[in-house]
Amino acid sequence: MNDDLAALAARIDRTNELLTRMLAEVAKTPSTHAIFVDAGYLYAAAGRLVAGTEDRRAFDLDAEGLSEAFIDRARSVFADSRLLRVYWYDGARRRIHTAEQQTIAELPDVKVRLGNLNANNQQKGVDSLIRSDLESLARHRAISDAALLGGDEDLVSAVEAAQGYGARVHLWGVEAPDGRNQAEPLLWEVDSQRTLDLEFFKPYVARRTAHAHEGPPTARPTRDDVRFVGAQIAAKWLAARGRDSLGELLPGHPYLPGSVDQDLLVEAEGLLQYSLRGQADLRRFLRDGFWEHLRTQY
Repeated sequence: MNDDLAALAARIDRTNELLTRMLAEVAKTPSTHAIFVDAGYLYAAAGRLVAGTEDRRAFDLDAEGLSEAFIDRARSVFADSRLLRVYWYDGARRRIHTAEQQTIAELPDVKVRLGNLNANNQQKGVDSLIRSDLESLARHRAISDAALLGGDEDLVSAVEAAQGYGARVHLWGVEAPDGRNQAEPLLWEVDSQRTLDLEFFKPYVARRTAHAHEGPPTARPTRDDVRFVGAQIAAKWLAARGRDSLGELLPGHPYLPGSVDQDLLVEAEGLLQYSLRGQADLRRFLRDGFWEHLRTQY
């Protein structure tokens, strides 16, 4: 009898040892998050909030700037987690990228997934793509947290599928000028909710205006022009803030905090006398010049 008890105690000790090792390994594994953007919801809600219209033809949306702002916000929300990527879901006729969608697809850490667009410009199949990706990533333990920017009730099944595999789903929304722009059943199912307000979106959405009486457009600056301006602004930034601020900025390379990136964009446009909105390649050259100068000073 004593031998049986001793053997049982040994097995329990062995099991506890294995559990301790397993938990230690899990603790060493970094958490991973991904951002899922329903572009149809984003354009409609942000357009209405900032430009007063849901018609995409009536306003410009800086998708590159917004994706980086989402990444920056996620970095603060999921402080001990690394980004997998941003998934950008939109509709297109016959699933053929538009020029704007192709530009977004070329952004670092962004993957564009396309559903169909019918004759009434309504998205078809986007919700099922979101569900498929959320479920697959959660099932394979590729993500521990998902930030979902959307509002459609059809996304409830996507949330439930991801949660069923242990992932936490955090719903992000666009501030509504009146009422709500997200379905209540979706709000009930998620693990947390956040609303991004007017001040968050204002730098990235601008209503289009006619320029009938303007002079000829300014020539497009070259890559070297833009990189030089980025370096100029970096020198000014460093002189104003000092090396301690630089030390805080470098760990985020190649991303800039949203406020710094927006200030860089606005100042560069003033110096160049040229709009960089929607100019993904020039925006990258600008940041390259900014970072290169800072790294030489560290």
